[in-house]
Amino acid sequence: MGTAPRGSSGNKKDSRGDRKPREARESEWIEDVVKIYRVAKVVKGGRRFSFSAVAVVGDGKGRVGAAMGKAAEVPEAIRKAVDRARKNLIQVPIVNTTIPHEVIGRSDAARVLLKPASLGTGVVAGGPVRAVLQAAGYKNILTKCLGSNNATNVVWATIAGLKELQTVEQIAAARGLEVAEVL
Repeated sequence: MGTAPRGSSGNKKDSRGDRKPREARESEWIEDVVKIYRVAKVVKGGRRFSFSAVAVVGDGKGRVGAAMGKAAEVPEAIRKAVDRARKNLIQVPIVNTTIPHEVIGRSDAARVLLKPASLGTGVVAGGPVRAVLQAAGYKNILTKCLGSNNATNVVWATIAGLKELQTVEQIAAARGLEVAEVL
């Protein structure tokens, strides 16, 4: 008889149907959930648990954003964080796959040192910093977390450091000089 072996789907459609994976649908955005926190609120009847998520979103071409979302369920907290991160995008300069100059970003007790690196170095960074830099599109960079290593504050410190970056052209325009005069 011409029956399909047990466990195979035969001529039927795949169980997922025609759905594409998340990466294929939204190839423009790089999304990364950095940290999920479980938060407890003590009330008369006991503890009420909720979740907060820190997410980073970028296009890999110089735009990056980060945000926090809070909800009673984890998927909803992640969705809120990603949506807010897309609304808080900043433009960052990329010069030869790295940053234009050394900078220290600060947020509360967290400080993040960002240094330009030569081609072939890669992204030398810990989890939260790596998520921000890869979403922004940097390929070669050196970093070091100084002070607090709290994931949320490290993400904000990295974003603060990236906001401070300026290219030679921007500095020359601000000073009213030629690029050669600045160098």
